[in-house]
Amino acid sequence: MSHPFIQFFDDDTPPEHALLGGKCASLVALTAAGMPVPPGFAITTAAYDAFIAEAGIADDIHSLLLSLDADDIDAVDRVSERLRSEITSRPVPKELHSATVEAYAALQSRFDSPVPVAVRSSATAEDLPEASFAGQQDTYLWLTSLPEVTEHIRRCWASLYTSRAIIYRLKNKIPNEGLSMAVAVQKMVNARVAGVAITMDPTTGDRSKIVIEASYGLGELVVSGQVTPDNIMVDKVMLMVVRQTLGDKHAELVPDVGARALVEIEVTGPRRNEFCIDDAEITAIATIAKRAERHFKAPQDIEWALDRDLPAGENLLLLQSRPETVFSSTDSGTITIASAGFGIESITKSLLSQAARA
Repeated sequence: MSHPFIQFFDDDTPPEHALLGGKCASLVALTAAGMPVPPGFAITTAAYDAFIAEAGIADDIHSLLLSLDADDIDAVDRVSERLRSEITSRPVPKELHSATVEAYAALQSRFDSPVPVAVRSSATAEDLPEASFAGQQDTYLWLTSLPEVTEHIRRCWASLYTSRAIIYRLKNKIPNEGLSMAVAVQKMVNARVAGVAITMDPTTGDRSKIVIEASYGLGELVVSGQVTPDNIMVDKVMLMVVRQTLGDKHAELVPDVGARALVEIEVTGPRRNEFCIDDAEITAIATIAKRAERHFKAPQDIEWALDRDLPAGENLLLLQSRPETVFSSTDSGTITIASAGFGIESITKSLLSQAARA
């Protein structure tokens, strides 16, 4: 049975993890559930598999990774460089390229003028309940042309074989057989404020709480741990703030329209010393986080943004919802911290550092 190379988030096709990877499957599921997701499409794992097969890279992937030792960093680096070079240099099948061009044009046709997009990796081994794989592959923001998009789709494919990703899979015994990569191409959010939310207290496992982290601009500085965001704990039932800690929020990532790129700028003046989201926005974020948890029937680690181009009450958008994997579900309630500084990992590190200072 053949599978499509392209699946739009809103085309009413059920999400299939093997075809979409973790991130794209989540975006399709959120869209189907009527939750606010920026429009976009997935370049499916069928596209990646067709490229790898036609480019003749599959044998190299198998042979080079077969006996690799995660502790031999030099060997991992050599294998990584070779595989990524092959993926970024071999020709893409014409049918796949044409499908990508048509999908990009169809996405742009939804808007009055061209919009920038994000290109985001969505591996089949990520966002699984038993593995915290966030941050292992690449995301590229504010791309404004088709050549940029097609180039960065290749880079997402190649990011399956960064040294970091290879070592992670080796150490966690994640097999390379059947490993594949989808890619999300999605309208960029012009974020006034963005951040993450988890539908439990990651320091205790208390599922009656929601923890929100928020900072100015795009959320990448939050999920990568580069800024100290505002930290807010909400009672999940009453949607009342239980505790809030003002973050430094010293920088924000914003678009430079003239340069057609993102720039990091300093946050100055009163904005730095006040909370970046108000009570109504806290309630809205907590409410939709609860809704995502109910939909997926498990605690969720959510990325969200408030789009400055949309009116209040319609500006909250979801960029990702993945299963929470940091707080163990075992009876002992052991906390484990993943190495990646993304999403819930960022929240947990922040909360634990606060607890240590208390």
